Amino acid sequence: MNATALTERDSPDGAGVGASGGGRRRLVEVVVPVYNEQHVLEASVRRLHRYLVENLPYPFRITVADNASTDGTWAVAARLERELTGVRAVHLDLKGRGRALRAVWSASDADVVSYMDVDLSTDLNAFLPLVAPLLSGHSDLAIGSRLARGSAVARGPKREFISRTYNLLLRTTMAARFSDAQCGFKAAKTEVVQALLPRVQDEEWFFDTELLLLAERSGLRIHEVPVDWIDDPDSRVDIVKTAKADLKGMWRVAKASVRSSSGAPVRARVRAVDPPAGLRWQVPVFATIGVLSTVAYMLLYVLLRAPLGAFAANALALAATAVANTAANRRFTFGVTGSRNALRDQVGGLVAFGIGLVLSSGTLAAVHAATPHPSRTTELLALVVANGLSTLARFVLLRAWVFHPRRGHAPSDHETAIPAAQNTGELS
Repeated sequence: MNATALTERDSPDGAGVGASGGGRRRLVEVVVPVYNEQHVLEASVRRLHRYLVENLPYPFRITVADNASTDGTWAVAARLERELTGVRAVHLDLKGRGRALRAVWSASDADVVSYMDVDLSTDLNAFLPLVAPLLSGHSDLAIGSRLARGSAVARGPKREFISRTYNLLLRTTMAARFSDAQCGFKAAKTEVVQALLPRVQDEEWFFDTELLLLAERSGLRIHEVPVDWIDDPDSRVDIVKTAKADLKGMWRVAKASVRSSSGAPVRARVRAVDPPAGLRWQVPVFATIGVLSTVAYMLLYVLLRAPLGAFAANALALAATAVANTAANRRFTFGVTGSRNALRDQVGGLVAFGIGLVLSSGTLAAVHAATPHPSRTTELLALVVANGLSTLARFVLLRAWVFHPRRGHAPSDHETAIPAAQNTGELS
């Protein structure tokens, strides 16, 4: 375990609070990772324990995972274990939230594992909606989201900006479909997370993001729960250091995705489904369509240049190829079929057309300003450069907005969702 020592003090009943006689009921484990939190640990765990006793209709276990604290955190955790049924304490010799979660989750005998931050910034009323889809078999992982519609968040503008920027980067560069990677309020089916953990490398704050990206690549369902969340003013997270580590993690995962399209071992129900290939699949297809569109555009421009003039020929050729380009990318790059939302997608594509028109018209104007009577070759070369810039803008726009899964598109051939009726089977 990366030279990490793990000591554990089992709770008296061994099954958590709420276990009943007869057949074994499904067990939910809640991990609370802590580092030097002696000032808040006892109040938070007692509050969490009281809430679960009164509101969770399943047996539970609270595991306080001490990340090599240097204050009195371990002593408080050990005392809580002695005093509260269904609470246990584990100690790790090395720091890292991801390391703590990996240690506890990989050894868990619960049916569902989860974690939450010790400050309990997330309203606990969201916990049952978080774990219920996992226990019912509807989903594989579940996350609290501060960015989903219906959430209520109180935090400073700096943290709000950083959070939204980070999650936007994940969606635009990593094709992530979840809205909030960093909220400290997550759960997963134990069998699923134990299959994913060997493929997750990070041991600190990027652990959550890497786990979610791997889950999406493996074709697993991620359920999102809007949460009420209040920022902890006493948070000691180094925002700049964490942001740098997250960006490094994204780069590492992106490189790994390009080298290999394989996901983690998952249920038989998703084994026959190609894992989402994201950029690895979309970039070459988009580039091929882009080359064909550029060739068609140049031919139309040459044919229309003499009768219409440079600017009208450019606008008409660009409009004709933009419609065809959007339709082709809709079908082949992003795998959207059928007529549903087709008109809306074309309207979105018109925004990309507008960007291309501005760039190409501006380029033509600059060429004609520099040379009163430029040759056709000069015009075409300049327009090819402008088309290259507009193509880059088009790809970002189509991927991050027009054909983003959250806009209601059916999953593509390479991002196929799993029907709920097939949500059964064992891990391979």
